Amino acid sequence: MTHVLITGATGLVGGHLLRMMVQEPRIIHITAATRRPLQDIPAKVSNPYDPQLTDALAQVTAPVDIVFCCLGTTRREAGSKEAFVHADYTLVVDTALTGQRLGASQMLVVSAMGANARSPFFYNRVKGEMEEALIAQQWPRLTIARPSMLLGDRENRRLNESLLAPLFGFLPGNWKSIDARDVARAMLNDALAPATQGVNILSSAKLREMAARQA
Repeated sequence: MTHVLITGATGLVGGHLLRMMVQEPRIIHITAATRRPLQDIPAKVSNPYDPQLTDALAQVTAPVDIVFCCLGTTRREAGSKEAFVHADYTLVVDTALTGQRLGASQMLVVSAMGANARSPFFYNRVKGEMEEALIAQQWPRLTIARPSMLLGDRENRRLNESLLAPLFGFLPGNWKSIDARDVARAMLNDALAPATQGVNILSSAKLREMAARQA
């Protein structure tokens, strides 16, 4: 039976993932560390929260088996490059370190298509640096999900995604937009599948394929 730590549970992918895990009998407890309190918390979920997410993570002491990190923002939403790096790099690494402190041997993280630490594009570069930092932690099992443009109802709509989503729906392969629910479904399936050691990178097309098999 599995104990899980998740950050990003109030976001698009993380929200779907949390609801799926609540219904998954193989997961017996979920610790969802958030900046603001969750509403209508199920019995199998504990919710340490603090406006400083790192402080919420510091409250967690119970052992966990698997860590999910679904944190992600944009430079526009974050307000500055520094704030974006804090949200999409520092807090992701803090989540991973917390998981290792609590004994987890497996981590799954939402990154982005195009993540590359040597990219000339700021967003992709930060995502790539985040991935490299997690790989350097030498997790026995690390899964990196790289979705294309996410579809779904966000609490705060992103203008670029609203404008471009129809176009991305017609693109082929990895470029085709993907429903956030499908990303969550694929990640949960990967987490509970028989162990594959090392680093596993799931492209957007692969995520869509995995989710379709579970539908």
